[in-house]
Amino acid sequence: MILIPTIISGQLEGAHPTSRSFQFVPSLDQGTMGSDSIESTSEKQIVLNPRERARILRKIDWHLLPFLTVFYLLSFLDRVNVGNAKVAGMSTNLNLTGFRYNIAAAVFFIPYCFAEVPSNIALKLFRPSRWIPSIMVAWGVVMTLMCLVKSYQSLVVARVFLGLTEAGLFPGINYYICLWYPRSERSKRIAIFFSSAAVAGAFGGLLAYGIERMEGVGGLHGWQWIFGLEGIVTVLVACFSFFYMQDYPETAKFLTEPERLCIMNMLKQDANNLSTRFDTQFVWQAIKDYKTYVQIIIYMGLLVPGYAIALFSPTIINELGYSAANAQLLSVPPFVLGAIGTIIVGIYSDKHNLRGPYIIGGALVSLVGYILLYCSVRAGPSYVGACLAAAGDYPTVAIVLAWSGSNAGGDLKRGVVLAMVIGLGNLGGICSSFIYIDPPRFHIGHGTIMGFLSLAIVMSLFAMWDYNRLNKKKEAQCLAENITEERGYEFRDMGDNSPLFRYTI
Repeated sequence: MILIPTIISGQLEGAHPTSRSFQFVPSLDQGTMGSDSIESTSEKQIVLNPRERARILRKIDWHLLPFLTVFYLLSFLDRVNVGNAKVAGMSTNLNLTGFRYNIAAAVFFIPYCFAEVPSNIALKLFRPSRWIPSIMVAWGVVMTLMCLVKSYQSLVVARVFLGLTEAGLFPGINYYICLWYPRSERSKRIAIFFSSAAVAGAFGGLLAYGIERMEGVGGLHGWQWIFGLEGIVTVLVACFSFFYMQDYPETAKFLTEPERLCIMNMLKQDANNLSTRFDTQFVWQAIKDYKTYVQIIIYMGLLVPGYAIALFSPTIINELGYSAANAQLLSVPPFVLGAIGTIIVGIYSDKHNLRGPYIIGGALVSLVGYILLYCSVRAGPSYVGACLAAAGDYPTVAIVLAWSGSNAGGDLKRGVVLAMVIGLGNLGGICSSFIYIDPPRFHIGHGTIMGFLSLAIVMSLFAMWDYNRLNKKKEAQCLAENITEERGYEFRDMGDNSPLFRYTI
């Protein structure tokens, strides 16, 4: 017998509602114990009442989510501020004629896409509190030095290095969340930190509006100060996070020992006893799984509109007849709506434990927005279309990432799947960079994005049908072969192919 601190669902007579108790729980058969001791504790059953479970998760939220939200806000701000700089005069100063701006925007995504899988593997091998801040320092330095670019060629080189250094953050944060939260709790957390992308779009417009007024200070143009100041802030935040970012639940200093055991047990049960060790077989499981590529297509179908909104909103609004300064300000409301929608949809997606229907619903709203942009000749309806496009698309990106992570079984496979989905999906950013080429109506761009949104809807319907089919097949197998949780150790290396694993719809 072993003694485990347990928070019990029933309450002792006269006890405080959240009082803790100790409960004797049978230990594992000693024959199953080995060097991988963390995986061998699956039989410990710690029962939490809902209020206590929510309290522990909320405590984790307060220590993790502020950092992650600020990290991604800075990441997205530094990635797309080139759109604000373009409107602020960069095109004129660097002679960005023809496709030059499009090329400068697109080259970011080439190293960005291919560095994401290696970065997530490195995150598994190194401590998150060292790897993620190091990435931030690297791209913050590149961003700061971008204020010195004086030609089209130097801008392209700087954007290549920005893509390379920034690549690991987004998949790394998604993987990091998977190490702390059970599947049913991830969507709203991903939505909260991803909403900072929309906030970055809104804040970027306001910030650019103010920084433009620094024209001539220190011999630099206003758009150069946009790069320099935002890069300096990134480096400062990264240095601070070296000391305060947490690694894993097992080592978190802010958790008490009973809380730590409870969250580890919660994650273990959620993982269906699947392996957490590093082994290249799990990398190959991710690469060979057709479901990974279905999620990549869905993500790409949603990300092309997302990047188009981020990179070209100021330009689109400018072409509606508004001045450059007003275009910076009018680019704010669509992003604010996107941020609000992302959080609301994330909360309800977790509440109902559904992903596909929310992706389809959001994509349809965005599709309506782009139809308005395509068809309308007046500024008012077109601007409403821009707001609907952002409000519908941004929530879906967070949901599809929660969907991809939830349906990949095992720690390493999940990390590789997320990196592949984000990495290969971001190739769509190259497409986003070249489709807005026919002002002022931008029919080619809007029409292309309507096609990508339709693709995301169709593939989401297929994924829902396929996951439901696989769940029914596994349920039938468990009944026929009398497979229960007690046999979980037999399938720990199978990932989500385990008959005990169930896909989220």
